[in-house]
Amino acid sequence: MAYKDILVYLDPTSESVERLRFAVDLAKTHGGRLIGVDVSAAAAERAEVTRQIFNDATREAGVRSTFVPAEKPGEGEAFTHCVDLMIGPAPSGAARDAVRRGALDRALIESGAPMLILPPEWTGGPVGQNVVIAWNGGREALRAVHDAMPFLEKARKVTVFAFSSRPSDLRASAVMLVNHLEAHGVSSHISDWTNTGDLSAIEALFASLDTQDADLIVAGAFGHSRLYEGLFGGVSIDLMRQQSLPVLMSH
Repeated sequence: MAYKDILVYLDPTSESVERLRFAVDLAKTHGGRLIGVDVSAAAAERAEVTRQIFNDATREAGVRSTFVPAEKPGEGEAFTHCVDLMIGPAPSGAARDAVRRGALDRALIESGAPMLILPPEWTGGPVGQNVVIAWNGGREALRAVHDAMPFLEKARKVTVFAFSSRPSDLRASAVMLVNHLEAHGVSSHISDWTNTGDLSAIEALFASLDTQDADLIVAGAFGHSRLYEGLFGGVSIDLMRQQSLPVLMSH
C-alpha cells in the first residue's frame, strides 16, 4: 500500500517549513501527489511566500503538486475527502494561533482521511520505523491501524500497547489485532499495562520499556469536539499535545 494523495497544511510558522519538508519526502517515497493547503489565519501577509516555498520544494524534489491558497478554504476542504493522508500541526505551539480557526477540526472529523500530527518544534527524523499502536479495541483504533498500513508494512518494530484496568480486558482483542497484522505481513507484539491509577494512559505509554524507541504513535481520535478549542477525548488530546512524537489519528 502507498499514500498516493497526501495533503499538507501550511502556515507562516517555522514549524510549517519542517512539516512541508517531511511531506515532500513522504510523497516522493510513495510516488504520490502533494496537495499544499494554506490555512493561515492572516492570509494576505504571507500567502505568496507560502505558495513560493511550496512550489520550490515540490519542484526541486520532482513531486507532482497542487497548491490551495488561504483565500479559497472551500477548495481546501473539498480536497480532504479525496486524499490518503493529511499532515498537520499539533494543537499547541506556534501553529495554534497561526492556523485558521476550525480548519483542522473539520478535516479530521468530517473528511474520513487520517491525519499525521507533527509535534511542536519538530525538527525531522525517521517516522514509521518503530510504531506504537495505542489499542483500546474500538472502531476508531482499528480504523487508524488500517490507515497507517503503509507505515506499518515498512516498520522494523510494531508494538500493540494495551492499557486497561485488568490485564485480561484487552488481551483477546490485542491478540486478534496481532494476527490481523500478520495477515498483512506485519510482525508485531503486545505490551500490556495494567491501570493502577498511578499513571494516565499516555504517561504509561511513554513509561513502557517496549515503547522507548518509538517514532510514531497510531491511535483513534475519540469524541466530537474541537482539537484546538476543547477536548477531543482525554487520551486523544493528550496524544496530540505531547511534545515528542508524531501521531497518526483517524476518526
